[in-house]
Amino acid sequence: MAVRTFTQPSSLNESLVASAVKMSGSEVNGPARSEASARESTQTFSSEAMNPLAHHTNPDSRPGITFAHQDKLPALPIPELDSSCKKYLAALKPLQSPKEHHDTIASIHDFLKADGPALQEKLKKYATGKANYIEQFWYDSYLNFDNPVVLNLNPFFLLEDDPTPARNNQVTRAASLVVSALSFVRAVRREELPPDTLRGQPLCMYQYSRLFGTARIPTENGCQIGQDPTSKHVVVLCHGQFYWFDVLDDNSDLIMTEKDVALNLQVIVEDAQEVPIQEAAKGALGVLSTENRKVWSGLRDVLHREEGSNNSDCLNIVDSALFILCLDYTEPQTGAELCMNMLCGSSKVERGVQVGTCTNRWYDKLQIIVCKNGSAGINFEHTGVDGHTVLRFASDVYTDTILRFARTINGNAPSLWASTSPDPAKRDPDSFGDVQTTPHKLEWDMVPELSTALRFAETRLADLIQQNEFATLEFPHYGKNFMTSMGFSPDAFVQMAFQAAYYGLYGRIECVYEPAMTKIYYHGRTEAIRSVTEATVDFVRTFWGENTAAAKIETLRKACQQHTAITKDCAKAQGCDRHFYALYCIWQRAIDEDGAELLSSDGYESTRPSSPDASDKVNSPVASPNRNSMLSENESVSPSPHNQVQHMPALFADSGWDKLNTTVLSTSNCGNPSLRQFGFGPTSGDGFGIGYIIKDGSISICASSKHRQTSRYIDALESYFLEIRKLLRQLKRRGTSADKMASRAREAEDRPKNTRMKSRGRILLSDGKTQTPTDTSVAESDDDGLGGYGFFDSGMLLSALKAKDEIEPVERDVVKRNIGRRLKLAEF
Repeated sequence: MAVRTFTQPSSLNESLVASAVKMSGSEVNGPARSEASARESTQTFSSEAMNPLAHHTNPDSRPGITFAHQDKLPALPIPELDSSCKKYLAALKPLQSPKEHHDTIASIHDFLKADGPALQEKLKKYATGKANYIEQFWYDSYLNFDNPVVLNLNPFFLLEDDPTPARNNQVTRAASLVVSALSFVRAVRREELPPDTLRGQPLCMYQYSRLFGTARIPTENGCQIGQDPTSKHVVVLCHGQFYWFDVLDDNSDLIMTEKDVALNLQVIVEDAQEVPIQEAAKGALGVLSTENRKVWSGLRDVLHREEGSNNSDCLNIVDSALFILCLDYTEPQTGAELCMNMLCGSSKVERGVQVGTCTNRWYDKLQIIVCKNGSAGINFEHTGVDGHTVLRFASDVYTDTILRFARTINGNAPSLWASTSPDPAKRDPDSFGDVQTTPHKLEWDMVPELSTALRFAETRLADLIQQNEFATLEFPHYGKNFMTSMGFSPDAFVQMAFQAAYYGLYGRIECVYEPAMTKIYYHGRTEAIRSVTEATVDFVRTFWGENTAAAKIETLRKACQQHTAITKDCAKAQGCDRHFYALYCIWQRAIDEDGAELLSSDGYESTRPSSPDASDKVNSPVASPNRNSMLSENESVSPSPHNQVQHMPALFADSGWDKLNTTVLSTSNCGNPSLRQFGFGPTSGDGFGIGYIIKDGSISICASSKHRQTSRYIDALESYFLEIRKLLRQLKRRGTSADKMASRAREAEDRPKNTRMKSRGRILLSDGKTQTPTDTSVAESDDDGLGGYGFFDSGMLLSALKAKDEIEPVERDVVKRNIGRRLKLAEF
């Protein structure tokens, strides 16, 4: 069996130091490093190189465009201390009682007088000559995360189905996706992939170099990232069994056609079915990648115990693969089932044996998952890449599958790539080099230690899956076009929906987190948008009060405007979260270097959360931070609970730090028309994980929680979207269309008319329903029955009122008024 040695993972310090070498000396802050310089560097490339799809007949390819601007990108700026403190207080004020906020103001005052300025200076000194002031701390937070990555760290994308129904069978869809993914790999390696841009500004492309041939490697002291930059093979998982074959040559050209890949996959599926699924589950070693990281590290030591052993070779092949292809035998039907399958797999026990798809995964690498019915998705290891990077991969792969099929119909159809591999069917096989194109099955030596560990890992995984639930909303009534036509930022509009629906259910304002991309800077990742503001609190209370439509929409507009302003600020890396986390890390490093004694036996007595139910919080890196977490992304980071001493800076000792970093609504907007859903697990025991995609005419939402009425929350969101549309239509000027997609004929129908015989009959609506004509206009009547409180019954409101210890007095009054109104309506 041919074996390819995996590149041994090295310390992240080495790679970061290597990156910093390019930024040494005057280059760090010199004129060569700026947004203008980065933009200019990409403009030296031709339009053919910048947009291959529009110039597909161009015979010449000019490599080097992908990373051409990297050394010109500006360094991530360190915000001013006073500015971050003001933003921190503004983010906390709507979440705190007056007394709590008074205490936080005092702690910030102390911080600015004592520790803050000194830490700021140490941070600036530390950042001198470094590629990115927070990068080392950021990676350390991810790699020191010890809990299972499944459901806690790895997000997922659910792709739209192939638009050609005949191609939506498993083998055909999987082969098509693999070939498109390999074309993407080739474009990255040849540096022909046009850089991401934002309004003409090139973005950092570094993450693409960490996407393929990469694995998260657990060790006794945290994880490391290992990568084989010359990887040429893929690993296929089917019924928990492992197979591999080579797909690229030494020049990163494809050596297999789509038909060749499909043949290999069909052979693999048939071979995997030869072993009964209950028997195959006993050797499904992918389950071990869902274990606690230290446990998984010890098990990897068992696999590597004998140098050159079969297990060691098999593990190297898996680690060094370009990516993992998971072929599932199931056919999830509902949106929630599909999302669960892509995020954590299904749990199904037959005769005491786990036969769900949760055993058919390897969570330390990028995974492409294809169900039996052709439904496909991506699950990715989050350490080195953010959602924006994987979204580009997913959308390009989806686009290429369509274009390649189009070229089988019309050979002149365009290509997404600047250049393509020579046709493998026409090449001399000797030109492929030393490759293995026939599938090989990996045979693991199931020593007793592994068999026992696998059984316990599976039961713990099944427990974890059962602790979480999912619900989806595919809202078809309107999307980006309607929101922008009404003068709203789509993202801000949807963010207000999350807060309004939650307030309607629970009568409380909770901490909300949303990431903002900072890839306009060198090695930029994200900044935390703190979505709850005094303006949003004013809006949700106005919306749920006895107020006019005009008042509700006016407060919504103000809340959205403030959210948009905060988002723009965070995109410029001027938020407070990453800055304060870096200051914490600087303080922690100073303590470690001084060798100070710990305050208590467990080392973090002074940082215990003040929340009485802190033990229920999930130690999740896909969220905002709490002091018990190593990292939080979707994305925010916080300190590791070790080596902390009695003298803690006032900022970190204040209860506001826990309040802001305990996220109840962890949200992330990531997607485009190539995706059906996007999501991740909840980030706290009493919170929701919400991934959403805003399309031109629809909104897709995937919500997860630890059984916190997830479906009910989704229903609340749907009803809110309909209700807010009704309010907007009530206020719009007659004779205009609220939706840019509406036809001229519909606009004419919205205008007042004289009664005519032609108006008799039932009006046919776009959703297939009918409506009897009334004296009201279409805009006002097609939402009948969906009043401001129509989706919350009086029983629910009474239940909320009983929980009076959790509702502020002012909010209880709002609930009482709502109950009274509902009871009056019920009398008619």
